[in-house]
Amino acid sequence: MKKNSIYGLLLLGMLCVSHGTLAQNEPSNDVVSIDDGFQDIFFEAIQQRSIENYDKAITALEKGIKIQPENPIIYFELGKNYLAQKKYPEAYQNFEKVSQMEPKNRWAWVGMYDVCYETRDYNKAIPIVEKLVTFKEDYKEDLTSLYMNTQQFDKALVLINELNEKFGKSDKRELYKADILRDAKYQSSEKFHLLDQIKKFPKEESNYISLIYMYSQSNQEEKALEIAQKLEKEIPTSDWAQVSLFKFHLNNNDGDNAVKAMNIVFPSKKIDSRIKHRMLNEFLIFTKNNPKYEPDLDKAISYFNNDKEINVAKEIGKFHYSKSNWPQAIKYFEMHLKNAEDDVETQLLAMQAYTEAQQFEVLAKKADNLTQLFPTQPEFYYFAGLANNQQKNYKKAAGYLESGLDFVVDDAALEINFNIQLGEAYNGLGDNTKKEKYFTKANELIKKQKK
Repeated sequence: MKKNSIYGLLLLGMLCVSHGTLAQNEPSNDVVSIDDGFQDIFFEAIQQRSIENYDKAITALEKGIKIQPENPIIYFELGKNYLAQKKYPEAYQNFEKVSQMEPKNRWAWVGMYDVCYETRDYNKAIPIVEKLVTFKEDYKEDLTSLYMNTQQFDKALVLINELNEKFGKSDKRELYKADILRDAKYQSSEKFHLLDQIKKFPKEESNYISLIYMYSQSNQEEKALEIAQKLEKEIPTSDWAQVSLFKFHLNNNDGDNAVKAMNIVFPSKKIDSRIKHRMLNEFLIFTKNNPKYEPDLDKAISYFNNDKEINVAKEIGKFHYSKSNWPQAIKYFEMHLKNAEDDVETQLLAMQAYTEAQQFEVLAKKADNLTQLFPTQPEFYYFAGLANNQQKNYKKAAGYLESGLDFVVDDAALEINFNIQLGEAYNGLGDNTKKEKYFTKANELIKKQKK
């Protein structure tokens, strides 16, 4: 919580002022000029405080009380000295005495607030700041923070909305509001508030956005759509309206309008990337059942080419891979690999997809290239051997497999597969001795794994 107050002025000179003037301004180091010895004592106190001799300053002020016990400036100075020493009860007592002597003196209340702030006694601070608000509206910011710290969220929400409407939104208030609205019991009143704001300020986009979000979070999709349509009507250029309309179009199986909405949202710099990712996932699922929109999906992916958070084409490839949709998995893996050739994980997924799709000619060429790009990566030798075996290029297959087997370390499953493919290669070459050797080795490894 950030506090708004300041206190204390340095001695600028001696002025003859009345207590009425002090009631309107901070108690300063100006004193009534009368010849009773008070002036010298008071200035001694000011001098000692300026060099942080607080005990001596307090001693001088206590002498001053004996001379002018009804002068509020003495108690104010005592409060400041005690506060500097972190003697909080004494500081509060003296500031409070000033407020009792001069209730309209803002700086007395500021002093009490300073003590409450330092001691983190936020409950005690609230009535003091409520009083300070009558002097200066800026203290409503402090009051909001105090309500948050004391969990008086209903009061905080009312004050946040008041300040937002009067002065515009601030990051701190918006964070407070987000914290409050996590609790469902405050959301109903906020929805009514936002509806009222939309009526008052129909061109203010943020109110629509907040309300759409709240309706969506509470699964009130029809109401969210209604607000999105109002937003589109009032602000036809709004990108945010299209976010909700996109979902509505998908639910109605209206792919054409969903695509239009998507192509407005994805290039927009106003829309958070997480929302765009969610929309893309929803469109991906829609496209799976409506393949005629695959070209639109491909176009959508291009919007995410520079996305550092997620490799969209790769993730779509994984989606199709998990569904055993091998041609689509290959398509998106290769789309990703155009700009990420060194992504070994995706290369291996693509190799397996080519294998499952029985595209052995393509697999053989790609695997051969990858053995040169990653000469110590055994899996690529394995896929090269497998592909050549399937094409009956047994000698070539055996060469890849024997070379790659040397790089297999602590991977029993891969070692088994190498030996099986080597057995197949030598079987094709008519070398029964080596065929038995590798099949026997594969069986031994399998038995060892089962133990």
